[in-house]
Amino acid sequence: MNDAPIARVQRVMPAAPEVVFDQWLDPESLQEWMCPRPVRVVAVTIEPRVGGSVRFDVDDSGTSVLITGRFLAIDRPHLLRFTWSNSDWPDPTAVSVVNVAFAPFDADQTLMSIEHSLLPPGEFDNFQNGWALTCDQLAALLHGG
Repeated sequence: MNDAPIARVQRVMPAAPEVVFDQWLDPESLQEWMCPRPVRVVAVTIEPRVGGSVRFDVDDSGTSVLITGRFLAIDRPHLLRFTWSNSDWPDPTAVSVVNVAFAPFDADQTLMSIEHSLLPPGEFDNFQNGWALTCDQLAALLHGG
């Protein structure tokens, strides 16, 4: 059993669940908002089907990082679940799991909930803070800024 803490972030997004959900499967959109700045996604590969691959080529202040995973669940517009591995983790073969839930909230808004579990030791703060900033970036994009 893994006793690692789970990074949890919730945000109200200024768009309907279908719109917010689709941002997670759109490579061009993901390049705009995925990963907390100043980290940048320079290339994205998404195969939006269960078992399909997820790949983010990332520039972290001049250091190349590869994030890879596979979709475990896709239930539009309610749920995305995928594995996540970082090439710069002490054990780059370690596999964590990202769960993203989308629920209607007020008129044309979405409560988006992210849970990132099975994180390697020492990575909780990076991901708790990183997901919070990443959610803010997505909200700004959806808001038109």
